[in-house]
Formats: sequence, structure tokens, C-alpha cells
Amino acid sequence: MGDDSGAVRAGVLTLQRTTGLPMVFGGALSGHDRLLITELVGNTTDSLSGLVVRQGNGLGGKAMAMGRPAWVSNYPCAATISHDYDKPVGREGLLSIVAVPIVVRRRVRGVIYGALREPLGLADRVVGAAVQVARDVEQDLAVRDRADDALAQLPPDTSPDTSAARWEEVRAVHAELRALAEEVHDLPTRDRLRRASLRLAAAGLDESGASPRPVLSPRELDVLSYVAIGCTNAEAAGHLGLLPETVKSYLRSAMRKLDSHTRLEAVTAARRAGLLP
Repeated sequence: MGDDSGAVRAGVLTLQRTTGLPMVFGGALSGHDRLLITELVGNTTDSLSGLVVRQGNGLGGKAMAMGRPAWVSNYPCAATISHDYDKPVGREGLLSIVAVPIVVRRRVRGVIYGALREPLGLADRVVGAAVQVARDVEQDLAVRDRADDALAQLPPDTSPDTSAARWEEVRAVHAELRALAEEVHDLPTRDRLRRASLRLAAAGLDESGASPRPVLSPRELDVLSYVAIGCTNAEAAGHLGLLPETVKSYLRSAMRKLDSHTRLEAVTAARRAGLLP
């Protein structure tokens, strides 16, 4: 689904928008113990662009090593960090800085920073906002990792002649991709997951004999995807984070659009239209 820098970029932009901090920056890991700063908003120089931060060094390196947020109110005078990066930080004029690591499956994937050019303590609201943004990025990366794992399980042959067992695997992956897409905050990643699910749905479609394609809402199609692999309403609700009654409502709406009277008829009609694999 792409490298981690895109998710970090979205987090940097969100933090700047929600806090109004004069400068927000960050980057993804490049190697197992070093961070490459690539995303900057509010900078007045290029001193931090492309800076490599080693684990344990400076404020960001400390946050990486601890796996939790770290902050200082006067960077050049702080006794709790090493001062390997005083020159680039000083050229940007940054004094009060918070660094929050992005940790997925106990592994640091990046760091997001927020900074002031004054020696002031950062408000709890600002630190809390930085932590929340990092948690959102972590969730997006975790979902993307699960999507990558699901795609890696796809059989190489998705032709109509594929065995029934392998088609059931395709259908299970399709349902998982639909559910994962709804968990992603990053819109480009969500769109890629949805497009991937549509490619799976159309993989074995004979276009010459395809039925007219009705327009189902994303949630109606999500519900139908799990119904298609044998889930009950309660099981589909569990997968999708919905109430069973909500799933039932979406299913009724999908059946009406597909001119179907039973769950099986709805699934069959959706497959004929290329909406389900």
C-alpha cells in the first residue's frame, strides 16, 4: 500500500490543523534505528529537511528509544537529551518541542514533532493532540499492514475455472478488504482498498453475460460481502463494528435494490452484476 511516509505526512498536517502550532514535522523510519525527517509544515529553513535522527539521540531519538512521548521546554538547555542536532534545530529557532513516536506491533515506525519558537511549556492539550494524532496514524498503518497481508494471500489465478475452495478464499479476502477500508482514516488508502475489492469482485465476471449493475452503498456492499461467505447478521456486525439491527437494515436495502427476496438471491444477483466475487 505504499511506504509509511504518506501516513506520517497526513498526521503532520492534521496536528498543525488541530493545534495551530508554528511548526510541525516528522518522518518515517529509514532502517531499524534511524528516522528520516521528510515532512515539515511551518519551517523557515531547510535545516531539518532530510535530517537523519538516530535512536537514542536528541529528543526524537529519545522518544524512539523509549517508545513513548518526550518533550522539552528549552531545547538547547535541556539536560535530559543529547545535543547531537543542536545546529539544525537552532537554525530553525525551535525551543519548546514535543516528539511522539508512532508504534505499531511494538515497533517504532515514525515520529511526529510539534514545536514553538519560545521557551514555553507545551499545554497538556497540545501534547494530548500530538499523542492522539500518532495513535490515529498507528491505526491506519496497522490496518494497511492487515490489508497487505490479506492481498498477499490472494491466489495467483482468479479465473472462472479456479477451484471452489480457492474462490472461497478470494471471497473471504474481499470481505476483509471491505471491512478494513472503513477503518482507515487516510482517504487515499481507503480508496485503494475499495478499488482492490472491486477488482476482486470483477475477477471472474463474464462481461458479456453480466447483469445491469445496481448501485449499492459502501456499507450495503460491506454487509453483503460477509453474508456471501456465510456470516449471520450478528457475525457481520462483529466484523464491521455495527449493531445487528443496523446490518439487518443495510441487508434489506441491498436486497431491495437487487430485486431479491432472500439473502442467497441477493448474493447471487450481486455476483452476476460483478459486485461480489
